[in-house]
Amino acid sequence: MDFHEWELVYCKILEEFKFSRRDDELSARLLNTMVEGKRICKPECLEKIVHHRVTVYGYGPNLENELENIRPIGTLISADGATSILMKKGIIPDIIVTDLDGDIKSQIEANLYGSIAVIHAHGDNIERIREALPFFEGWITPTTQSEPFGNVYNFGGFTDGDRAVVLARHFGASQIYLVGFDFNSVREQRGKDSRIKVEKLKWARRIIFELNPPTVSLLIP
Repeated sequence: MDFHEWELVYCKILEEFKFSRRDDELSARLLNTMVEGKRICKPECLEKIVHHRVTVYGYGPNLENELENIRPIGTLISADGATSILMKKGIIPDIIVTDLDGDIKSQIEANLYGSIAVIHAHGDNIERIREALPFFEGWITPTTQSEPFGNVYNFGGFTDGDRAVVLARHFGASQIYLVGFDFNSVREQRGKDSRIKVEKLKWARRIIFELNPPTVSLLIP
């Protein structure tokens, strides 16, 4: 998905949640500055890693159960907090899509073991970027939900889960399997308003199934 296609959705999200585009852009500029000297996995790098079959792991409350019943297929992409669960199971994802909201220690560890960290900038995670980014020593791909520039890219998507799906589609995946996705229930997280998360999941569902209907399959145990 190119930015001009994504921007139509992005503007609606900004309006609904009263997010600040300026703050998103400030965060993106910080990320672009801080990745100087880092190993950047540019789009041509991601294209080599994303195969035609992809499994995307969401951080839904059903993840642990589904991991017991569904085997990994193709390129493995984890959405933020799902990374810590995968690592405990001995599964190292090929790609992590994160806004640094989950267990950052597990993400840094996976990055050291070879996972590409697709690190996302938005208005609410400026401090997390500033604090955590220096510890990522492997390959990273910086992303933003506002207009891309420099070493910061935008493949579309809003939440970590749907951004992972849109990224897979952007790089040519023909079959995307969803594991640990629950669009109706959320994990309770300290300091997080679950009501807002539920509204975000409505957008995630819309982005995945309305923008990606030909390529998405939902795996059910």
